[in-house]
Amino acid sequence: MERLLIEELKKWQNKTDRKPLILRGARQVGKTWLLKEFGKICFKDVCYINFEQVDSLESVFSGTLNPEDIINQLSVFHGKRILPNDTLIIFDEVQEMPRALTSLKYFAEENPEYAICCAGSLLGVALHKGTSFPVGKVDFLNLHPMSFREFLIANGEQMLVEYVLGGSRALQPFESRLVSMLKQYLIIGGMPSAVKKWLDTKDYFAVDEVQHAIIVAYENDFSKHAPKNLVEKIRYVWDSIPSQLAKENKKFIYGLVREGARAREYEDALMWLSDAGEILRTYNVTKPDVPLKAYADLKSFKVFLLDVGLLRCLSGLSPKVILEGSRIFEEFKGAITEQYVLQELNTIPHLQSNYYWTSQSKAEVDFLISEGLNVIPLECKAGYTMNAKSLKSYGEKYSPTMSLRTSLLPYERKEGVCNIPLYILFAINNEIRTTEEIHNH
Repeated sequence: MERLLIEELKKWQNKTDRKPLILRGARQVGKTWLLKEFGKICFKDVCYINFEQVDSLESVFSGTLNPEDIINQLSVFHGKRILPNDTLIIFDEVQEMPRALTSLKYFAEENPEYAICCAGSLLGVALHKGTSFPVGKVDFLNLHPMSFREFLIANGEQMLVEYVLGGSRALQPFESRLVSMLKQYLIIGGMPSAVKKWLDTKDYFAVDEVQHAIIVAYENDFSKHAPKNLVEKIRYVWDSIPSQLAKENKKFIYGLVREGARAREYEDALMWLSDAGEILRTYNVTKPDVPLKAYADLKSFKVFLLDVGLLRCLSGLSPKVILEGSRIFEEFKGAITEQYVLQELNTIPHLQSNYYWTSQSKAEVDFLISEGLNVIPLECKAGYTMNAKSLKSYGEKYSPTMSLRTSLLPYERKEGVCNIPLYILFAINNEIRTTEEIHNH
């Protein structure tokens, strides 16, 4: 299966000021596979070390952390000389060997010619726990679940993807195919093992079993890796997510976690899930201006899962819903659609999109996208809904240079609003650029 992040890894490989790389991402999003694939394609040799499986290397990192000494010992372990630029060194589950993390600082300063990539499922959690970290001495990349674009490619639709990215909006001949594929994606999601099971079996219920297993693995992580005093709270927060999103107003409410719950009791549990990459948060802004982060109300936010297929599975929604027209898009007051849109926006490099806007009169714009000095409102509609009252209300108040809506309706530009069909959201950058060009002329 093709992962688009490999292009970013190639750019990292060719950087003149390359530092050791940390690949972040939740458990089972495909970090190990991607790094090994990258090594196979772009390097002559790969030295792979999983610190969860090998504890005999502790002495290698217990001394002065001199890069040449480490390389000599790792070469013996690997059975082959590790060569600068030719060998990709992969440190997997690196959070299990904190001194290996610390050593990255010395590689960055003294021997940047060695290509080192690190991955770890609960790296975010480990860093929060106070592992000594080489601040400013590493590069970062984030791996998300497979996007709809990657899902299409995995299903043999590379030409269709290229056609859409080429800018053509004559999509009518392919509309039913794209809608049907999108419905599949909302059921299956982008966890690589779920997508692989689908490609192998074309059986939604077999996919469902894989997703249940991933959820169980995550829940086991709570007990295994979270501080004892947080385990129960993390479970309560996790279990509340489907009901949080099934409301008309999807703002996270602590009272839904447990009756009478207070923010201060559950903030750390939310932070743990966030550090583990298992939830995504979007924040309400008091004013839609750049930088959005400066106007975020940290007490007012929504919580989504990392993957739309896992949300469907955790919600107990049967895969059979795919047979019922556009119902999947409308389920849980459109939460499945909103989760999908957030995921798609998340996979587009350099696009800031984890913010939303609400007005006193209940108008709500689901996403604000920060692009240069512009803030672009994006309203997300489940199914074939036309109504864009919130966009109108936002437009009257702030006069944005462009407004976007995404729904199952065909592509259209009308009265300052561009409707991007949900199934071509991966081409949203093209639309933003086109609108900017129109505006500038």
